Amino acid sequence: MTTRVRLRDNPKSVTLLWVIGVVALAGSAAVAITLGPAGLSVGEVASIVVGHLGGTAADVTPIRDGIVWDLRLPRTLLAALCGAGLGLCGAIMQSLLRNPLADPFVLGISSGASTGAVLIVILGVGSGVVGLSSGAFIGAVISFALVLLLAHAAGGTPDRVILAGVAATQLFSALTSFIVITSADPEQTRGVMFWLLGSLGGADWLDVVLCAAVVAIGLVVCLTHSRALDAFAFGEDAASSLGVNVWRVRLTLLLATALMTAVIVSVAGAIGFVGLVLPHAARALVGPSHRRLLPASALIGSIFLVWVDAVARTAIAPQELPAGVVTALVGVPAFAVILWRRKARP
Repeated sequence: MTTRVRLRDNPKSVTLLWVIGVVALAGSAAVAITLGPAGLSVGEVASIVVGHLGGTAADVTPIRDGIVWDLRLPRTLLAALCGAGLGLCGAIMQSLLRNPLADPFVLGISSGASTGAVLIVILGVGSGVVGLSSGAFIGAVISFALVLLLAHAAGGTPDRVILAGVAATQLFSALTSFIVITSADPEQTRGVMFWLLGSLGGADWLDVVLCAAVVAIGLVVCLTHSRALDAFAFGEDAASSLGVNVWRVRLTLLLATALMTAVIVSVAGAIGFVGLVLPHAARALVGPSHRRLLPASALIGSIFLVWVDAVARTAIAPQELPAGVVTALVGVPAFAVILWRRKARP
């Protein structure tokens, strides 16, 4: 315990952790891009990227250039951005609700966002990634509002919030299935159901730009409220006595969380357990201070989802696993450990 506290409080150690994390992310992305049926080296990938960024053009075939620049690079970057957003959302929700089991997936936000996005796709209400994101955002807000309403009616305790989230998840999952079954043709049904399990297979540069903008804005908004989140650790009354506008902070951060979740669901489907598990790993490394915890959760989430996507597209090649299946295989045991630790705590 003493060693851990010293590590958290030592600026040099924290800086070293950041350097290791950034290098690990860059290395993970470079290696992940090389994986696949068309074998590539890290050097080839680097030369192709440098060529597209204005450097000396890479001496590779157009096919290999297209594999890197049009397929694998945007997919890997999108995986990193989605992992960062989900890790950040999980850290925010666990802090706001003072519940270590909170995350967008468990609390029904992802399910609500999925319903909104599927309505856009199946009913043709809008088009494009912006239309999908708008529908997903509306669904996410409605779902989380329902969760808060149910939890408040049941007493408002953290356990009641989780139970309300489970109910909302089941409700919006059922609505999504009903919409798909009654309104989609067989080909649409197959595609939508695969996407709902989480898939980065359709990634393009527009998705990357939109997700990068939203996650960057969300991170900035959350970091500006890091001191308020530290105060929330002592309860709402204590935060209010310290001068925190509890209602405004909660509304701002919940809307930021809903927006990030909506955009991630619209481009990658519902990927669960990232926001549940990884903030705990970040907290163990850098401590509870949100000034360090939030970016650490984003960084660890990025690394994790880059490797999840690499496993998803190579484990049973030429077929592809949904990313949500891989995260669930890792997340469920971690979820069980968290529950066990809560029970064992005096």
